Order: sequence, then C-alpha cells, then structure tokens
Amino acid sequence: MTAWFRPDSPEGRAALAAVLAGAPILGFDFDGTLAPIVDHPADARVPPALAHRLALLARRWPVAVLTGRSLPDVASRLGFVPQHLVGHHGAQEAGQALHAIDASAVAALLHRLQRHAVPLAAAGVELEDKGLSLALHYRRAPDVALALDCIDTLLATLDPSLRRFGGHSVVNIAPAQAPDKGEAMWSVVRRFGATSAVYVGDDVNDEPVFERAAPHWLTLRIGDDKVPSRARHRLASQAEVPALVDAMLALG
Repeated sequence: MTAWFRPDSPEGRAALAAVLAGAPILGFDFDGTLAPIVDHPADARVPPALAHRLALLARRWPVAVLTGRSLPDVASRLGFVPQHLVGHHGAQEAGQALHAIDASAVAALLHRLQRHAVPLAAAGVELEDKGLSLALHYRRAPDVALALDCIDTLLATLDPSLRRFGGHSVVNIAPAQAPDKGEAMWSVVRRFGATSAVYVGDDVNDEPVFERAAPHWLTLRIGDDKVPSRARHRLASQAEVPALVDAMLALG
C-alpha cells in the first residue's frame, strides 16, 4: 500500500531534502492538484495563496505543470508563471511544435457525439472539446449510472486509433499514439538537466508518471488510498498541497 506523506514529519522533511539536494524539477498536475475540483471545469483556478507560494517555489527550482488542458487554457488559470507547461495529457509542450499526431479520429468522434447532444445533456453529461482530446464530464449528472451507461453506449464502437481513460467524474478520449504524462515528465527532466524530480498528481492520467518514475524521485498521489496507485506516497486531499509547497520552501 502506498504510504501517507506528511511533509512536516521528520521522515517527510528528510525525503524532501534528499530529492531537493541536487538539481530537481518539480512537477504538478493541475485539476485536483493545484486547483480544487469544481463542478464546472471552466471555473477551475489555483487559489491565490497557493499561486503565491508556487511563484516563490519557481524562483528556487524549475516548476512544471502537466495537464490534460491546452496550454493557453491552463496558463490563464495558474496565477503564477512556471518554467514549463505540458498540455493535452503530454502531447503538447511549451516552446515546441505540437507532436505530429493525427487527430482526425478525435474530430470524427466529436462530430458524432455532437449529433447526440440531446441524450448526453439529458443524462447530465457535458462534452468538452480540447482539440487534441475530448472529455465527457458527468460530475453534475443526477444519476451517475445512467450517465456512464450513456457514455458507454456512445463509445462502444470507439475507433482503434483512440484510447479511452477515466478520471474524477470524467471519461477522456485521446489519440492512442499521443505521448502520455510519463513520457512528458521524462522529456521535462531531460530538457532541464534535472537529477531528480518531484511529481504530484491525483488521477488516472498521472499514473504513467508514477509507473516510470526513477527510484529516487518523490511521487505523490492525492486522494483515497483505496484507489490503487504506483505513486510511492499519498496526500489525503488537495488541501494538503500548500503544506507540501511550504515544506519545500523551508528547504530552499
């Protein structure tokens, strides 16, 4: 079982000191990690007090944000400027050309789902077009089972060039060939010449980072310990992220 992480404990401070002693990169997911989960994805923002802490952190070490959102979308929600941004679950990196990904199947699926807008809305499902990927949100669905049944029916004949993966009250669809966050995090490590890394995430699309992390990285998954994870540690909730950042600042 993944161990709980307490940044103010002697063990927590020692683990942070070890990973920060070299030349680390500090990676964070956005939704559910830096920004609290909200009913409407368009309302997500990093709380100002945390944004201030992260701005201070980015003065000491390079900070990267890896998200399923597009880069312009997430940049407007941070409240601070990280050294690097990765969007579309790993397929888009700031300062680089978009990975050569055929998104025609995504566009075709979007067109098909838009034709079923009425049953989706009736089931409480919100369709979000992210360009390179799609998200079907059911957080506000009055009947979750009915919403998932509607989604399953519409995705039953999913194009084999697409992959489906879950999340917090959301079903994501992206090109199967697109890089994931695990590949993206290693790309960021190489880009900055980092000797170690911290990565904090809360969802299914963060698991590729946890799975591929080097043994000396510090990886933390936020949330219920009943959900299996390859992260080495856990934080109980997004509300504990400020304390984690404070502990890193204290070592800076």
